[in-house]
Amino acid sequence: MNFGLTEEQEMIVETVRSFVENEIYPHENLVENKGFVPPEISKEIKQKCINLGFYACNFPTEVGGAGLNHLDFALVERELGRGSMALTHFFGRPQNILMACKGEQIEKYLLPAVRGELMDALAMTEPDAGSDVRGMKCFAKSEGSDWIVNGTKHFISGAEHADFVIVFIATGEEKTEKGPKKKITAFLVDRGTPGFVIRDGYNSVSHKGYKNMILEFDDCRLPKEQVLGEVDGGFEVMNTWLYATRLTVAAMSVGRARRCFDYALSYSAERKQFGQQIGKFQGVSFQLADMITEIDAADFLTLNGAWRLDKNLSSNREIASAKLYATEMLARVTDATLQIHGGMGLMDDYPIERFWRDARVERIWDGTSEIQRHIISRDLLRPLGS
Repeated sequence: MNFGLTEEQEMIVETVRSFVENEIYPHENLVENKGFVPPEISKEIKQKCINLGFYACNFPTEVGGAGLNHLDFALVERELGRGSMALTHFFGRPQNILMACKGEQIEKYLLPAVRGELMDALAMTEPDAGSDVRGMKCFAKSEGSDWIVNGTKHFISGAEHADFVIVFIATGEEKTEKGPKKKITAFLVDRGTPGFVIRDGYNSVSHKGYKNMILEFDDCRLPKEQVLGEVDGGFEVMNTWLYATRLTVAAMSVGRARRCFDYALSYSAERKQFGQQIGKFQGVSFQLADMITEIDAADFLTLNGAWRLDKNLSSNREIASAKLYATEMLARVTDATLQIHGGMGLMDDYPIERFWRDARVERIWDGTSEIQRHIISRDLLRPLGS
């Protein structure tokens, strides 16, 4: 792995960081206070991203994207991690799973999403099925050439803005040595489809303005043309396109940690107690040393996972390690930064308390820390027959 960035990669980092600082930071307090992104701001950010040529940068050039590889895209996500997720959502990155579109789906969903004409959301999680994807109860029953869907999804990010949702639904059951297992199919579901309702979810303390929504299906009829991939082939679609989303969480955690660290470093050099800068006290200076070491380690783990993907090397364990370490590192860095700021760290005069709150969810979504540890340990033990 080459640890140096190319001139083009340096340009990507500088361009996206400048965008975040100039177009995202100024709106963060407004979104934090309102709890949503005003439509005029979301449209402005989206259009500026399109003008910049970075919209759908995670898609290949043959479908109209910028064609960034996994490493380049990790650099983009790392810089976006510095800003409010509610606002950077409009720095458009449609779900890569749309590359599974075939036939008329390409013109109806894939290409409009890449051009920024339509926005998508992804739905798997249910009230009784989070990490246990096969435990989902939302079910689609075949009826002629259609599917009839009933059930509920929740914690669905971005669905309030979505023109359509990519939904994973149980479509059958198979017998295995370990008992019955659900068969899963991915569907493309348009907003406004009869029997399909998108409503507000829960009030989360993490990432204010980046809402989670609830999807409800009540005898919702979907034609067979809405199946993404193959019937009962949902896991194949997931494994092909979705596992790299853990890298996105890792990369954004690194970016947010670096922004948070900058506050800790500056405050340590400016704040005085007992007649000297607090950064001169070993109790603070050693915290700074630990923080930057952990941030750099998480950064290298993340970029290594992306690099391995680009080289077509096995990377499942490496991506899990990056997601696990980066998200837990972010929790430690935000907590230490708050401690260095003392009581002021909990006041909204600084964004520290926001970073602290936002950090908590990173260890849960896109696979909990426990799931990542399971992936890592199974990868280590499976070759030994354990």
